[in-house]
Amino acid sequence: MLNGVVLISYINELRDRGATLNAAVERGSELRLRPVLMASLAAAIGLLPASIATGIGSETQKPLARVVVGGMITAPVLLLLVLPALYKLVHSYSALQKSTRRMVTSEEKNSLAGA
Repeated sequence: MLNGVVLISYINELRDRGATLNAAVERGSELRLRPVLMASLAAAIGLLPASIATGIGSETQKPLARVVVGGMITAPVLLLLVLPALYKLVHSYSALQKSTRRMVTSEEKNSLAGA
């Protein structure tokens, strides 16, 4: 979750500096790729022995370790592909709504002035 917050805040920072929506999302995702993959890979490799263990007590550790390793593999995919796509979608929709409101407001003013 923290990586997602850092990614979104960096994208917002790039947009504040004047980058377009697409450029900010692409650059932010590109720069966060290595740290996210390294953190997830380190955690997954650390729990790999517990997920394939066959010794005494492994019956209780295996399921939990497998779930955590699976989460460590899927989290970067969601973070680096789905989150930027949702960010683009939400901000594009928001910009569309704002422009539609401005058009309606200016049309209403014109119709009131002409009446």
